[in-house]
Amino acid sequence: MSDMPLSRILYVEDDADVRKVATFALKMVGKFTVEPCASGEEALAKAVAFAPQLLLLDVMMPGMDGPTTLARLRELPEIADVPAVFMTAKVQPQEVSRYRELGSLDVISKPFDPMTLAASVRGIWERRNG
Repeated sequence: MSDMPLSRILYVEDDADVRKVATFALKMVGKFTVEPCASGEEALAKAVAFAPQLLLLDVMMPGMDGPTTLARLRELPEIADVPAVFMTAKVQPQEVSRYRELGSLDVISKPFDPMTLAASVRGIWERRNG
């Protein structure tokens, strides 16, 4: 576990409007460097070169969903140990438990508040390193 402050987030979200709002919030409010991706395939293509400290993944996406994207990213040696957080509207306790079993540090529920998204992500990071 790293004591480094979080600065680099690979963000995967298929909905263009949600992706724009969240990316803006993470960059402007959170001062993070964000690599937005529209699909799991795009995330796989960009992940190694971007060298993220955190993976922020939408759960429900066409084609490759969030859990599948995470599993595929885990196959890349350079990304295998990067912590992940899922974002989803499906936040029933059994669903959250499943996401944690898949390796997610936590789950951020949708819809999210753009003004508090960065603080939520930073809080999850700090609890992990706590």
